[in-house]
Amino acid sequence: MNSITPEAVHAVDDAYILDVREPAEVVEARVEGAAHIPLGDLVERVGEVPDDRTVYVLCRSGARSGRATEFLAAQGVDAVNIEGGIIEWYQRGLPIVSGE
Repeated sequence: MNSITPEAVHAVDDAYILDVREPAEVVEARVEGAAHIPLGDLVERVGEVPDDRTVYVLCRSGARSGRATEFLAAQGVDAVNIEGGIIEWYQRGLPIVSGE
């Protein structure tokens, strides 16, 4: 499975970030501009995920996004897991949006 540090994905111009956390988690803190499909909905909604660019997958700590990355890769998507999830993103001082 391919993975990337939060700093490296933050440095990518126009990165497509897919957040696979639950809606309540996304309300608490999110990466601005990230697409959101909860992991439990990903199989049914995989058609919404672009297959013509790299998709950087984010969750809380990296576990769910790891599963999503493996699933997407099996579907032919160039998917990359963001190491440590939004927890690591925040701890590295990268920007997040809190609240609705």
